[in-house]
Amino acid sequence: QAQLVESGGGSVQAGGSLRLSCAAVGFTKITFNMAWVRQAPGKEREGVALIDTQGVATYKDFVQGRFTIFKNNSANTLHLQMNSLKPEDTAMYYCAATWNSQIRCANENFVDAWGQGTLVNVSD
Repeated sequence: QAQLVESGGGSVQAGGSLRLSCAAVGFTKITFNMAWVRQAPGKEREGVALIDTQGVATYKDFVQGRFTIFKNNSANTLHLQMNSLKPEDTAMYYCAATWNSQIRCANENFVDAWGQGTLVNVSD
């Protein structure tokens, strides 16, 4: 059964970096847009970044310039490099896939497949 499997979460101090990874297990190849969505404690899920099938990336303002989304097509993996982390970045981060190629920015309401999530905790 095809599934998205995240890894790479953890605890870091403010200003530090983490890299999240997502393996698209069971998919022959990534032929759909992929994104990262996060959910902070007590808050709604929110899109963070999306990369389309051509490799074009879009970011929400609150991570622009700090986070980079990229993928390895040969390995069927998606990544999120997070730099200059802030305490407000603390959240469960989910790998997400959308079959709708018209969705060009990360939107938690247009997700067709979710990973199980990986926790990121940023302390002061």
